[in-house]
Amino acid sequence: MMAQLFDVVLVLALLWLAARSLADRDLFRAVLNFIMLGLLLAVAWVRLRAPDVALAEAAVGSALTGALLLSALARMKRREANAVKPDRGEQP
Repeated sequence: MMAQLFDVVLVLALLWLAARSLADRDLFRAVLNFIMLGLLLAVAWVRLRAPDVALAEAAVGSALTGALLLSALARMKRREANAVKPDRGEQP
């Protein structure tokens, strides 16, 4: 009974995190939701008795991909900050 309740809560959390990571306008929060989604997917794979897939999901799906997305987000914000903005006084 408790295992079935845990599975239902896990599925609902997975669906909610998937929707939030797609719909969130704040990119940092969307990436964090994506990382949490990968970690919960690893838990789901453990529940399905596939520990090898769970380890791969945790390592690649959330850790490596999440780090790459956070790095890309930081680089994008740095480029936006360094972008040359025209001075309003110089425009004709």
